[in-house]
Amino acid sequence: MATQLETTGALERKLAMAVPVAEINRQVVERLRKLSRNVKMPGFRPGKVPMKMIERSYGPQVHAEVLGDAVSKAFSAAVDEHQLRVAGQPRIESREGAAEHELGFTAVFEVYPEIALGDPAALGFERVSCPVGDADVDKTIEILRRQRVTWTPAGRAARDGDRITIDFAGTIEGVAFQGGSAADFAFVLGEGRMLPDFEAGVRGADAGATKTFPVAFPAEYGSVELAGRTAQFEVSVKQVEAAQLPRIDEAFARELGVADGELARMRADIRANLEREVAQRVRARNKAATMEAIAGLANFELPRALVDAESGALGERALEDLRQRGMDPKNLPPIPPDTFREQAERRVRLGLIVAEIVRAHGLQARPDQIRRQIEEFARAYENPAEVVRYYFSDRNRLAEVEAIVVEQNVVDWVASKAQVTDSELAFDQLMSAA
Repeated sequence: MATQLETTGALERKLAMAVPVAEINRQVVERLRKLSRNVKMPGFRPGKVPMKMIERSYGPQVHAEVLGDAVSKAFSAAVDEHQLRVAGQPRIESREGAAEHELGFTAVFEVYPEIALGDPAALGFERVSCPVGDADVDKTIEILRRQRVTWTPAGRAARDGDRITIDFAGTIEGVAFQGGSAADFAFVLGEGRMLPDFEAGVRGADAGATKTFPVAFPAEYGSVELAGRTAQFEVSVKQVEAAQLPRIDEAFARELGVADGELARMRADIRANLEREVAQRVRARNKAATMEAIAGLANFELPRALVDAESGALGERALEDLRQRGMDPKNLPPIPPDTFREQAERRVRLGLIVAEIVRAHGLQARPDQIRRQIEEFARAYENPAEVVRYYFSDRNRLAEVEAIVVEQNVVDWVASKAQVTDSELAFDQLMSAA
């Protein structure tokens, strides 16, 4: 069946096509006959309902289904005929002017752009590394000790690092304010959980003491009612407790999962976990730097349909994030339509460039690469073999791993061609980076 393709924009195309009326009618009759075998209607046994009643009840729905299938099939055939790469969903409308025995339609859609990749040798970016040293293991052990701290009465005035339990009540110009009072409130002095003036007011206090002092709220404070104002707080110190850290001994090692309590094995396990975490963060940081550079490899017009879809997906993720935080999006101002457009355009552009690099240079994920990536994931778990089976038992999970491997193939390929500056990042700097 003849089709006509028209170029209506840089990426927009308009396709004229038609489907035969006789074939539509034939398929409608055939489907209604099949339907009649099982249709139930009051007063009739299944399979005995008159065809006219079936046509009256189900004819419009069946006709719409058959016509939709025929148009979809005709569009797919036309796309193959004209060797098109369609981006997004087509907008299909009926049209006048078709032959008497046909129903005419037009499909308006976008195609993927032709991408001419630039020379990766012109790209430049920084690639970081981060060694794990004995001092980093020591710091981690101290963090693990602080996570297992116990508290005992200090028997002295409060100082930084102590846990203080207090009752407090705040007023501004003699009037109490929301959130300004609490009972049996505990916090660790010096951690910055409370405002500086508040911590200064209780620092040096003994259990049983009562103190009154001013607290200045910063101008950028989250509450508009309190920002930039000064409150008076009356505080009763009920308890001052000192931190007791566990000793680094066999019991501590066993608590961290080292069955025999061997301290050397504990340190080796901690180092291995740190190296695994560092490797993941370094890989993510270097991938982000590479992708930022890749974005400059080609310049082309983006299909609006893909950008709109990506923008919508980003908006849905933002709404879901609000729901996860306990907020109802219905009670918040609507998100402006273009909020995520710039981010969506960048993601679509980068995705198309990466796909073209993969296609042009054969960087698809190999089975052995996928298995190695899964085995690397599995090493972080107690039963690696079970994790490997978990991934290989589901096509969707395998597809996620495949996408990770393909991205890493692209990163490695670009790094082998571009001007890369290697630098070493301090452990603390890497681990504290957002």
